[in-house]
Amino acid sequence: MKTLSLKPLVLLAFVALALSSCTLDLDTPDSDNGTGKRKISFPVKVTRDGEAIPEGAITKTKGDIYESEDRIATMDKSRSFGLVGVDFETGTLILDNEAVGTVSGQYQGFFDKGLWDIPTVVSFSAYYPHVANLIYGDEYATYSIPFSNADTEAGPLVSKTVQSALDQLNMVPLEFQHITNDIGFKICDVTVDPALQGLIHLRKVVATKIASAGIFVNDIQAGDGFWHRRGYYRDELVFEGDAKVGVGMENEMFIGKNSLVPRMADSYRFYAIPDEIVMGKQCVEVTYDVEEFTLNGFTYSALTNQKANYMLYGILPDNVMAYGRQYTFHLGLDTGKLYKEITFDATVSDWETKIYENNDEF
Repeated sequence: MKTLSLKPLVLLAFVALALSSCTLDLDTPDSDNGTGKRKISFPVKVTRDGEAIPEGAITKTKGDIYESEDRIATMDKSRSFGLVGVDFETGTLILDNEAVGTVSGQYQGFFDKGLWDIPTVVSFSAYYPHVANLIYGDEYATYSIPFSNADTEAGPLVSKTVQSALDQLNMVPLEFQHITNDIGFKICDVTVDPALQGLIHLRKVVATKIASAGIFVNDIQAGDGFWHRRGYYRDELVFEGDAKVGVGMENEMFIGKNSLVPRMADSYRFYAIPDEIVMGKQCVEVTYDVEEFTLNGFTYSALTNQKANYMLYGILPDNVMAYGRQYTFHLGLDTGKLYKEITFDATVSDWETKIYENNDEF
């Protein structure tokens, strides 16, 4: 079987934000609308590899770096994100896990007006989706986000840290990024012998031992974070069906849930907690059939439920999946590894007659 290799078969693309920009409708800094609270709006800056997306454009996470298609993973505006604010000088928690939702299409929050009279610089950070059991560590100015695969189809997002003086602030421009991995697959028939090409039907693809729960610890002042995996793993069913596999890299296709598709946007991908790749642990299990065929006058019977296991160890740099990255693994199936024509090379000569002297038997 063709094995996975890093270049060019593993494609990495920085996974950008999946939010849409908001139209601002700001009150003046000292307005409280008679509520004793001050309104603050949250315009969302959407970037793709550092380049701004034009206003009004459909915002998605970036797709395969060699193709124009995007990975669709938009934020659900019906779900709020959480906001945390810390006094930059003292590390004191100013805003404790406030839920921020949309109001008339804008992300808005209302906070106690008294906070804004504090002459200090606040370091803001936000995450999506909002969770009620977020843990904050005052001593280290960090917060921890528990996450399991069931929480959201889009995967959790964390914003870059924004620092601003409270007495001058009426908006927080948030720029989010993914903190999970986006994983998908492409496949082709890599059989060399033309007589054996084009016989493979993909039946099933399962990614095994996928990290599915963990806690992301975000350092607000440093603007960076790291994952604590919690030892929960799952097997992800990527494909199940009957799809003929194209021959050669030029006919490679993305793997969808029950078909092979040319566009990444139509393929099946999933999110996972970034993980360390261990020898003999994570693998991709591929089940396939081979059609009946005739070669050199001999008919070979069809084969069903053939298995190929692609180990992930040794594929990625340092055998680590980094968060915020998109991985597309390329799988190659080779019929020639199953069928190998046997040839005979024999020398035919005359019988040799030997007479053994003083021997009763030959």
